[in-house]
Amino acid sequence: MAKYNMNGKKLLPSGVWCLICVVVLFGYLGFVMGVPNMLNTIMKTAHDLLLNTVFYLMSICVITGALGRVFVEFGLVALLQRALRPLMGPIFNLPGVTSLGAVMTFLSDNPAIISLANDKRFASYFKKYQFISLTNFGTAFGMGLLVIVFMASQGFYAAPLIGLLGACIGCVCSTRLMQRFVLKAYPEYAVEDAVSPEEIAEEEEEEDENHKKTVFIRLLNSMLDGGRSGVEVGLSIIPGVLIISTCVMIFTFGPAEDGTYSGLAYQGVELLPWLANKIDFVFEWLFGFHDPHLVAFPITALGAVGASLSLIPGFIAHGWIDGNAIAVFTAIGMCWSGFLSTHTAMLDSLGYRDLTPKAITAHFIGGLVAAVAAHWMFFLFTLVA
Repeated sequence: MAKYNMNGKKLLPSGVWCLICVVVLFGYLGFVMGVPNMLNTIMKTAHDLLLNTVFYLMSICVITGALGRVFVEFGLVALLQRALRPLMGPIFNLPGVTSLGAVMTFLSDNPAIISLANDKRFASYFKKYQFISLTNFGTAFGMGLLVIVFMASQGFYAAPLIGLLGACIGCVCSTRLMQRFVLKAYPEYAVEDAVSPEEIAEEEEEEDENHKKTVFIRLLNSMLDGGRSGVEVGLSIIPGVLIISTCVMIFTFGPAEDGTYSGLAYQGVELLPWLANKIDFVFEWLFGFHDPHLVAFPITALGAVGASLSLIPGFIAHGWIDGNAIAVFTAIGMCWSGFLSTHTAMLDSLGYRDLTPKAITAHFIGGLVAAVAAHWMFFLFTLVA
């Protein structure tokens, strides 16, 4: 059936627009690089990312996943939760148990907050508007340990910690904004409980059965289950790294040193730096970026933080990166952590899909706040150090 706009004019089918976009995109790349070189560069870049980046990130995911599950099983996470509890109410307007969600997502990934929210005992502490804001709260810490360990493995230590503080500031902004948006749309959620007390009984019975096992079995199960979840996270980042990173890199990097294209990996047309140069004063003032290529990281982090991390070695090899950039990357990488690809599914699993646009808007603003805060905190750090 044909579709018409408000003026009664017939609209082109979506398939036609898709074909036009594909022809323009690959036509531009093929014109600049040459079609054989373009195809070879795309395939070789994706292949190198799979072998040298994805499997490295997966190994970190497996280790941190196993470690995180052991921490949960033997009470270290509960200990951290009790230590952080007094901060939750005044800062985030959330119950004290929310600190457990921050630790869980920091040790694993964004969806960990949903698995925790599905625990009826955990959810019973929340009003509905607070419960919905868990999506923004948890996402701001997603894959935090992986991001910090990766940055440290590249030789940076103080900058990632400053970035962690920036992510916390961005989390406050995102969570509070989301709560405000929810209450404006649904004022009744301010007094409604997230779950009823009757839904808690089955959860308590399952926990009693688990604690009857021996310490060795609990340790073995937690390590293997945590490692398995790390493999799942590692597999889940493959599409993002291979598709998003390859696309971003081909628009970020340039030709070989002699100005020609040979079909090697990590060659490109430098479109993003060219565009960033037009408004480079904005990125320099907000984020302290001294090279336009660096804008590729926050753009990629919107879809997948694992994909954005794969850009770091190339930035270092080209000499584009410094401590300030690492602090900003850590803050915005943690705070955004691919929220565009997870927010819809997370809110859908909680049963509040219609609030997805509000959550995305609040979190986008929170990520920008995190990056700006990290930049200026690193600036102050360099003055003191």
